[in-house]
Amino acid sequence: MPGENLTRLEARERAEVLSPSSYLVELDLTQGEETFTSRTTVQFTATPGASSFIDLIAPTVHEVVLNGRSLPVAEVFADSRIQLTDLAAENELTVVADCAYMRTGEGLHRFVDPVDNEVYLYSQFEVADTRRMFAVFEQPDLKATFSFTVTAPAHWKVVSNSPTPPPVPAGERTSTWSFAATPVLPCYVTALVAGPYHRVDGELTSRDGRTIDLGVFCRASLAEHLDAENIMDITRAGFAFYEEAFDLAYPYEKYDQLFVPEFNAGAMENAGCVTFVEHYVFRSKAPEATVERRAVTILHELAHMWFGDLVTMRWWNDLWLNESFAEYASTLATAEATRWTEAWTTFASLEKSWAYRQDQLPSTHPIVAEINDLEDVEVNFDGITYAKGASVLKQLVAWVGKESFLAGVAAYFRKHAFGNTELEDLLVELEATSGRDLSTWSRVWLQEAGVTTLRPEVQTDATGRITSFVIAQEAPGSHPVLRPHRVAVGGYDMDATGALVRTHRVELDIDGPATPVPELVGLTRPQLILVNDDDLAYAKIRLDEGSLQVATDHLAAFTESLPRSLVWAAAWDMTRDGEWPAHRYLDLLLANLGAETDSTTTLVLLRQLATAVDFYTDPARRDAVAVEVADRLWALARAAEAGSDSQLQLVRAFAGRASTAAHTTALAALLAGEETLPGLTVDTDLRWDLLTGLVAAGAAGEEEIAAELDRDATATGQRAAATARASIPTAEAKEAVWASVVEADDLPNAVQAAVISGFGRARDRALLAPFAERYFRSIERVWTERTNEMAQNIVIGLYPAKLADIDASHLDVLGRTDEFLDGLGDRLPALRRLVVEARDTARRALAAQARDRA
Repeated sequence: MPGENLTRLEARERAEVLSPSSYLVELDLTQGEETFTSRTTVQFTATPGASSFIDLIAPTVHEVVLNGRSLPVAEVFADSRIQLTDLAAENELTVVADCAYMRTGEGLHRFVDPVDNEVYLYSQFEVADTRRMFAVFEQPDLKATFSFTVTAPAHWKVVSNSPTPPPVPAGERTSTWSFAATPVLPCYVTALVAGPYHRVDGELTSRDGRTIDLGVFCRASLAEHLDAENIMDITRAGFAFYEEAFDLAYPYEKYDQLFVPEFNAGAMENAGCVTFVEHYVFRSKAPEATVERRAVTILHELAHMWFGDLVTMRWWNDLWLNESFAEYASTLATAEATRWTEAWTTFASLEKSWAYRQDQLPSTHPIVAEINDLEDVEVNFDGITYAKGASVLKQLVAWVGKESFLAGVAAYFRKHAFGNTELEDLLVELEATSGRDLSTWSRVWLQEAGVTTLRPEVQTDATGRITSFVIAQEAPGSHPVLRPHRVAVGGYDMDATGALVRTHRVELDIDGPATPVPELVGLTRPQLILVNDDDLAYAKIRLDEGSLQVATDHLAAFTESLPRSLVWAAAWDMTRDGEWPAHRYLDLLLANLGAETDSTTTLVLLRQLATAVDFYTDPARRDAVAVEVADRLWALARAAEAGSDSQLQLVRAFAGRASTAAHTTALAALLAGEETLPGLTVDTDLRWDLLTGLVAAGAAGEEEIAAELDRDATATGQRAAATARASIPTAEAKEAVWASVVEADDLPNAVQAAVISGFGRARDRALLAPFAERYFRSIERVWTERTNEMAQNIVIGLYPAKLADIDASHLDVLGRTDEFLDGLGDRLPALRRLVVEARDTARRALAAQARDRA
């Protein structure tokens, strides 16, 4: 039986025999806490006499009627499919079922607000969870129109893809909303959001003169924190930018943006009904990196209205193009239409580092991935699909020119509006507008995996003049493909004011293992040489030893953020690759972190600092290094500009690394208000950071957690308390986490993630050792019994990577992982991929530890 999977071959065969035109979906949301009534009527054409199936995941199916014939439910419904035989040329199918509310963020998710006990619902369908709410031909190329009729409590707001109609009383304290049919859509971007949401209204004028109604929503208990006008200002800027860039007006009637509880991703591009994670409603001061990320996310989802919703991929192997385009377009729009003009620095720091990391895993794949079934795509929302794809599109734009690129995109939208496409359809339009043959580019960049490394090879004479300058390109043995790149080489020197400024720049095309740069020969060697200056290429770079030393001493002296972020990235890549010991990277970071002005770069650096200490440092010195790093973070926080973004991030990082009595004394004083830092507000979220730091260090416990939860009896407070409890450094606390996450299956998705994040906060790694063997014994069962999202959280979040050390103090992590993989074989390819990726984290940690000890 197929279970809940669907293969590409099955999807192709189904699309050859049938085509839906319209759905009428009638939902009754007043039937209790566990299930709701779902009645679907779908009109579709088919090859006469053919057989096929429609998708549905539901605990109970009451009725299946095909062309007036009542089908025996027990015979035609199994797993996730209803079998349909003897189809006519024109068909009408009605399916009546009880569908289940979900607590996993998949399908129709149900949440109860602890503040007021109100119920909130939202749908999340990508990749294939539409079938959890109604019967549907669940694949992206079977597009249709959708009409939703919803019965719900009368005081609720009900939102979908079409404008919300006036409700009609349906009974005592209930009403019915009958939505007009949508334009043709893929099913995975249809949506339903319902509950007593707070709403702020606005509008904008589209380029075709239409008034587009805007709505911004959140739970009522978060209303005081919703900065809706800022959100709508960014939205208006995005509309104006995209309508001009794409030469096409927004294709839908209205645009609602809804911040919903317990959301798994950052956002989802439901047509005209975009959902966002509630983390983007800032109830406390947020780092500027998070504020900027919200803007990029708003613009990312808006770009999808054209690329993904209006024109849709035929199958999930082109998911990369969907997401890469939105990632590229949103960064471009952020840089050119908002106050975050340095968005490409953010892209280099955050997105490309993700891409490089993903591209070096054993599971790396070409950008155009082979997606054989739904399980393949569920684990393919990765750094290749999003960040590498966007990086390569950025390169393509540099090659063909932005005007030609956007002209080709506009032609693509006009030609394929409301239809489905494949990569070739876009390339045809780009070739026509640019006059370039893109077949070679497509083969090298989209169909080959891996990232190359660019390294400067510089020779000078006795006077310091360059006699030879060559850019060497290296490819990993697993993917030995050298690629052409357009790069800039920058030379930087200290000026009279102490600033590190660019004094030379050469832009050129490189290819093959070695490319001379004759333009630099004869020049006095700059103090710092930066290959891939301006971040034109997708490639890792190396710094020569002289440049590394200048960077260590003077990195803060850069006058521009982008070259500084590129140097940071090069140093980190050298550390991850075992070319540079972790202690040298930490020296560089701690010497220059306090002067870093870019918030996202600071955020990324603090994450890398944690990885360097916890995974890459020689285990014999790790505890001492961890204490020293925490000391330095506290000193940097105290010295930071009052009220600055850096101050906030440094305090939070210090709380996450506190371990000694001096550290916990400082945290406790901040939490109690006995010590203050100028400009720092210890608000609700920061209080939880400080308290969790105390708990993880053994300086606070259940009594303090319960008291803080009394102060913050909200959903966010409950998740923070769950993380804090999971951080208690006792065997009993870790056992409780394991029981709640692995043995039981009743935690909602957001609480599960919070608990897992606290589990790994163990200064004494011996607390985690007893669970390693249990992990390997449990995860196959978890994978087969849980939904994809919940299973992934467990498989990734509980992998015993922290036990990997070169002294094998607790476990031979690589050996035990290999034993598990040998036993698993090819039974569950998606699970295998995740474990192979986790294994590489441990492998890389061991290599880095050995380099740090050498």
